[in-house]
Amino acid sequence: MVPVPGRRRARPNRVVVLGSLNMDLVVRVDRLPVAGETVMGQHFLTASGGKGANQAVAAARLGAKVAMLGCVGLDDHGRRLLQSAREAGVNVRRVRRLTTPSGVALIVVERRGQNIIAVASGANGCVTPDSVSADADLIARSDLLVAQLETPLEAISTAAAIARGAGVPFLLNAAPARADLGGLLSRVTLLVVNETELAVLAGVPVPNGQEGAVATRLLSRGPEAVVVTLGARGSLLIDSRGVRSIPSFPVEAVDSTAAGDAFVGALASHYRGMESLEEAARYASAAGACACTRPGAQPSLPGPEEVARMLARWVVGGES
Repeated sequence: MVPVPGRRRARPNRVVVLGSLNMDLVVRVDRLPVAGETVMGQHFLTASGGKGANQAVAAARLGAKVAMLGCVGLDDHGRRLLQSAREAGVNVRRVRRLTTPSGVALIVVERRGQNIIAVASGANGCVTPDSVSADADLIARSDLLVAQLETPLEAISTAAAIARGAGVPFLLNAAPARADLGGLLSRVTLLVVNETELAVLAGVPVPNGQEGAVATRLLSRGPEAVVVTLGARGSLLIDSRGVRSIPSFPVEAVDSTAAGDAFVGALASHYRGMESLEEAARYASAAGACACTRPGAQPSLPGPEEVARMLARWVVGGES
């Protein structure tokens, strides 16, 4: 729930994040290349990333008690990925280290913040149903399970089944986009997608302004609620009460790489069930905006004071 002056906060959310850990190799350019073109870059950055690790770090920085499940290699990238997450307050004791190389993401970012990304999964592809089952105790003791789609679907489905059996809500960020999720959606409590991912899941093009109507149809496949992130247009919250708009927080974007992960991590850190979801989504929108103002993935993820300042622009100034 969004912190309110004078209100005592509940204990921190206990969040388990099942997902990827990648080393991000980032080049900044004036414009993104087209197919077959080489463009010269100005700056190069190496930073810890991966959707799973980013979301775990984002949630931890915003007050959640976070444990990470996944795999890294026995290489320098793996060591640095674990160290970065650990320094942010994420419990990485259950992350397995393998002889397979750690995952790597190649990211090209243009000066207005847009990007293109290619990922070599590496050790992230070695997460298995058996390895997840070995951590069933951790999932069952949590307040929320979070997953994305950069690790094998079979392992995610196993984790979702464990969560369902223990009565633990499951937040799925269906990214990268894929159409065939099998029966996974039937186990999802809260689905988070952007416009592209929504269209892929729905199997139809989604014109501007129709995202809410299309997302509403996904409720029949299992989720109790769907959040559609729309970049500068804010986001939509869709549940049994209808479609509600969540405001955006205009900023001068430097790098949008981790904006979605900041949103999901913030949502996870402040999730208290369906009754507080709109407030949590507003908080997440502010966190996503903050993450656009700095380069890199994990280096851009904000702390609570920064998010509170961004949120105050909406509460006090009425910006949207």
